[in-house]
Amino acid sequence: MAELRFAGILGTGHYAPEKILSNADLEKMVDTSDEWIRTRTGIATRHIASASETTSDLCVKAAEKALEAAGKTIDDIDFILVATASPDYVVPSTACMVQDKMGAKHAGAMDISAGCSGYIYAVACASNMVKAGMYDNVLVIGAEILSRLVDWQDRSTCILFGDGAGAAVIGQVDEGYGLLASELGSDGSLGKILNIPASGVAEPVTHRAINSKRIYIHMEGSEVFKAAVRHMGQTTLSTLEKAGITKEDINMFIAHQANDRIIQSLAKKLSIPSDRMYVNVDRYGNTSAASVGIALDEAVRAGLVKHGDYVVLTGFGAGLTWGCDVLHWM
Repeated sequence: MAELRFAGILGTGHYAPEKILSNADLEKMVDTSDEWIRTRTGIATRHIASASETTSDLCVKAAEKALEAAGKTIDDIDFILVATASPDYVVPSTACMVQDKMGAKHAGAMDISAGCSGYIYAVACASNMVKAGMYDNVLVIGAEILSRLVDWQDRSTCILFGDGAGAAVIGQVDEGYGLLASELGSDGSLGKILNIPASGVAEPVTHRAINSKRIYIHMEGSEVFKAAVRHMGQTTLSTLEKAGITKEDINMFIAHQANDRIIQSLAKKLSIPSDRMYVNVDRYGNTSAASVGIALDEAVRAGLVKHGDYVVLTGFGAGLTWGCDVLHWM
């Protein structure tokens, strides 16, 4: 049996729609205020997709940047993984739409449904595909258009979410680099605290579901907050131990950009100093499966992630799901 290879991120990219929705704009739409939103979430603006944009469109634009950064072309890609909770369709998968739009003739494709943890899950799955020798290059994309899944009259949720996509090319790297360890977890018994009630065969979309607004995101904020901090904290420490490093070794820590309070509570719990964290929730809001990918690409392009750095990606989302990836940056 062939020895396992080392696999990591070769290049990153992201895309955010042109339209920006500010807190001042939201003040005109619902009973809220800039101060109320900033104090509770840290969010100031979020990007909103145009009516003509689909999730797969956002994927393609982020993927093109990741391919360029990795020095690869679409013909080099063997498999496409798209993490999303807002697919173009239930069937076919958004990954297949991306495969077609990008002309990835020899690539397999599938979606991952893990909520806001999707990018973490996808990086872990793609890296292990490469490590095992199954594929040489895997395109990973986390993308969302959540603006079409929120009730814009519900101030508890519409202030939170934004649209965007983050991408990475996963391939073989030198020994000792790339993904050192990962951990993925879930607790389906808590699924109802963050869900879209009428969105599948258990509760189909009907006129009654539409009228009762059960086709939109429902969230029990306080319960999600507590579970997020607890599980991301635990899984980060566990994954660091698997990787053989400590939290003091972390050079860049990127958590799911859901809410600044959650991020700061997690950082305090793990004793991560602010200069070793990347936070952009103020500019993007919660972009779910796209958030970690967008933040990572911004950090890389800003020169905040360098060769030899230990990078920790951690997330939490609907399912409930959570996960952590620890990488030694190539």
